[in-house]
Amino acid sequence: MSLLWQKGGVEVDARIQAFLAGDDVLLDREFFLHDIEASRAHARGLAAIGILPQDEFDGIDRELTALANAYGDGTFVLDARYEDGHSAIEDVLTERLGDAGRRIHTGRSRNDQVLVATRLWLRSKMDELAARCVEIASVALARADAERDIAMPGYTHLQRAVVSSTAHWWAGFAEAFIDNAQRATQTRDWLDANPLGTAAGYGVNLPLARDATTSDLGFARLQVNPAYAQLSRGKFEIAALEAIGSATMDLRRMAWDLSLFTTAEFGFVALPARYTTGSSIMPNKRNPDVVELLRASHAVVSAARAEIDQVVALPSGYHRDLQFTKGPLVRGVGHGLRALALLPDLMASLEWKREALAAALDPSMYATDLAIELARDGMPFRQAYREAADPARWAARDPATSLAARISPGGAGDLRLETLRARLDAFPARR
Repeated sequence: MSLLWQKGGVEVDARIQAFLAGDDVLLDREFFLHDIEASRAHARGLAAIGILPQDEFDGIDRELTALANAYGDGTFVLDARYEDGHSAIEDVLTERLGDAGRRIHTGRSRNDQVLVATRLWLRSKMDELAARCVEIASVALARADAERDIAMPGYTHLQRAVVSSTAHWWAGFAEAFIDNAQRATQTRDWLDANPLGTAAGYGVNLPLARDATTSDLGFARLQVNPAYAQLSRGKFEIAALEAIGSATMDLRRMAWDLSLFTTAEFGFVALPARYTTGSSIMPNKRNPDVVELLRASHAVVSAARAEIDQVVALPSGYHRDLQFTKGPLVRGVGHGLRALALLPDLMASLEWKREALAAALDPSMYATDLAIELARDGMPFRQAYREAADPARWAARDPATSLAARISPGGAGDLRLETLRARLDAFPARR
């Protein structure tokens, strides 16, 4: 294993080093291409201030491109030969370029390498999150628009409450995921700051071209203070997990609904066979395992956020504890995005069982409509509330009339889908 920090006369205990390195080299596979690009930007900045001769930068630029290509096609593998991705990059450059490779670490620390690669990685993941949420919202809006006439029970406390519609159900999740897309975009913009050149948290005695590297890497702004670069560790990872968690929380609620709706007791929804599995012992069973694991996925994201929160209970400055934020970050982000990626097709292909939905609409669900009508006609609402509790007054009503009369903005009779569509269409295509 190559150790950047190894000095003569210091014996390395293999067990201790294995504990120190942990899974870093494997986790760094997620960040490696971003680390390469940040290394290129740092080298270009060193050339701009005269630390690297132009010919040496040209060689570094060429070899970083070759390394990225080799990593992409699998001919270079980031494995246990290296302590982490950072040492792999420096080792390769030194092996191929000699002193030019040894010069690339001038003015930087592995701390700002981790910070910049993680921010670049999270920026791309927030773009992916926003795109997933937009796709989910688009499917929900399309189904809401097509299903305005399908009545279903609306529940509070898991008890039948009022007549609702599948369109209203879909529209609720559409708006939820539009908000989730917006939160992903806002989080992306918030973490879009360049920490490269902050070194170990105190700057260096070189006029590093930090503004140039900010532009080179496409960051919106410079993360100015080196001490804050270290203080922000954990903070921006938690923000990204919270953005994903906002989406997986709504995913959990939808999955809960579908878990209930697919039971024989409800019988409202039929899932495509590919989203169910068989029982290992009961030949008669098809289980909604995908839906159930989607329901559990928020726990993975939430646990990752909690784990990082516990790790960063630290004073200011760098501490090796921060290494343990990388695993939960990769795990939480990866699992959350994989779960969300399954949702659009599931939403588009599930089928409502109209007869079961209609059969679940009992006369008591019109009582609230009646109370509102009586109040509209001048009766004090508390009196209307008591009058409407009389079962004799619930007769001769139908779901279509009930839904059409629900004209409060956003209600089943005025879904305002065009308002939601306008919000959805406002998201930039590049994200």
